[in-house]
Amino acid sequence: MRPAFGPQCVVCGDLLVSAQLLMGDGRCHNCRDFPPEFARAVSFGEYDGELRGLIHLLKYEGITPAVPVLGKLLAQAISELLPACGDERPLLIPVPLHRSKQNQRGFNQAELIARAAARRLWRKPEVASDVLIRHRETVSQVGLTREERIANMQDAFRVAGRGRLRGRSVIVVDDVMTTGTTLSECARVLRKAGAEQVWAATVARAFQAAGLRNTVDPREEEASEAAAVAASV
Repeated sequence: MRPAFGPQCVVCGDLLVSAQLLMGDGRCHNCRDFPPEFARAVSFGEYDGELRGLIHLLKYEGITPAVPVLGKLLAQAISELLPACGDERPLLIPVPLHRSKQNQRGFNQAELIARAAARRLWRKPEVASDVLIRHRETVSQVGLTREERIANMQDAFRVAGRGRLRGRSVIVVDDVMTTGTTLSECARVLRKAGAEQVWAATVARAFQAAGLRNTVDPREEEASEAAAVAASV
């Protein structure tokens, strides 16, 4: 499992294709056309391969020994945001599950990973799993259009205990970010309740930019060349 490589959007972290790099402001098309409510989103790596499998082991099979590993990866992503918090101790808020979903699963994977990450950070954040509530049940975002995703998340969250948010720097955390619709809605609700700054951090990112599947990791290219040289000797 390796960190994501290549140029990324300075806001949402999606990979940028060549045409987007020529735009000059470092943002992807989606962030220019539909700015998210969070200031910036970071992720450890791509939602693929071993990382995707590890998340699935926890999320769908309840293999909790995966938590410390995922927490370590999330901590690496969160550490990119800590300098922007200044001297303040940030508030780490896991994306909540609806009560029925959490009862069915038995845990909220975002909360487990967030607490594991907090233990590894040099500046210990406050983990607050009771501030943001998912009071309306939503359907899976998989396969939905952007408009359907927004409608699905509308009014799904509310804040309990606004006093803890007032003037605070907040990092919303989750296991996976796809389009960022859920994280953006969480950020909107938190900012409306008084949070001064809101960022987002996830273990994995499902990259949206077209054509990136064929991108070659320079490290893999170098390894292939080295193997070819060794084979010819």
